[in-house]
Amino acid sequence: MIEGPTDMSERKKVLVAMSGGVDSSVAAAVLMKDYDVTGATLRLFTNEDIQLDKHKSCCSLDDVEDARFVAQKLGFDHYVYNFGERFRECVIDKFNNSYINGLTPNPCIDCNRFIKFDALLKRAELLENDYIATGHYVRRRYDESTGRYTLRKGADESKDQSYVLYGMTQEQLSKTLFPVGELTKSETREIARQYGLLNASKPDSQDICFVPDGDYASFIEKYTGRKFPKGSFVDKDGNVLGEHDGIIRYTIGQRKGLGIALGKPAYVISKNIENNTVVLGDNEDLFSSTVYADDVNWLSIACPDEPIRVSAKVRYNQKEQPATLYPLADGSIKVVFDVPQRAITPGQAIVAYIGDLVICGGRQK
Repeated sequence: MIEGPTDMSERKKVLVAMSGGVDSSVAAAVLMKDYDVTGATLRLFTNEDIQLDKHKSCCSLDDVEDARFVAQKLGFDHYVYNFGERFRECVIDKFNNSYINGLTPNPCIDCNRFIKFDALLKRAELLENDYIATGHYVRRRYDESTGRYTLRKGADESKDQSYVLYGMTQEQLSKTLFPVGELTKSETREIARQYGLLNASKPDSQDICFVPDGDYASFIEKYTGRKFPKGSFVDKDGNVLGEHDGIIRYTIGQRKGLGIALGKPAYVISKNIENNTVVLGDNEDLFSSTVYADDVNWLSIACPDEPIRVSAKVRYNQKEQPATLYPLADGSIKVVFDVPQRAITPGQAIVAYIGDLVICGGRQK
């Protein structure tokens, strides 16, 4: 059930973040019944910003046009807001710096944290909107017993996006609506067809928006103007096994594309930035039961005084696994899984749940 305004005699205003995709378009459509809707598409970069060929169409231009068409079709105003400078600072630069320092970031988490639910919300408030809304597959609830807003997984678990929203604050949750959170993806597409929206069958975006070809290393080198030197592949004992092509080209758990033959499968098990080495090992070397995380955000509950039982996952496309979470005195957390997990990756997020309730999340150390 979509949350509506408490006083139906006064329609509240909502600014809907419209990516040009079907999910945000349907979010806007279903909100029109109870709210005064305005659409907003965020311009985050240009071709030149991300070092794309100037003759290629910017990956966001068609999306802007799709969002504008939906707004015209449904009969509400639509605006494009330029958040490029903040996006560069909070997402692209952070992405680059993380890779350069041996981490593997998730820029979608930072985009949600610093752009959609911070910069856009502030713009919405400036324009006297009561809420913002997005097309994320999550559900928001208010817990009267604790006085906190809670975030829950989407009804369609195959499309659940709660992992990338763990950084939301109580203030942000109180002012954000998630209209498609109760729907399945097929239901969303059917609603779009009923409204006659041109993007009803538009494929979901799969890539990081500013690295459309998926070649992170080339993007970082072009964007920063830096070249990352070759170095050594080594084993766990420090014995040199061969030469790598630059440390930013490798992530924990990687097997393919190493360009080295050892007579058996080899996996990246760690990286050492100081001496520019990539450590290779066996698949068994990738498993660990314990994860430490900092930059922790407690979302649906306050930080407890004692360890708690949770389920947690260390990457987006993973089923949560049973674990015990230990809050630490410095604000970080330790998560001990019942069964060892593969390829714990510094820089990625770990998100903890109780049932479908998002408890907290943080950055793996």
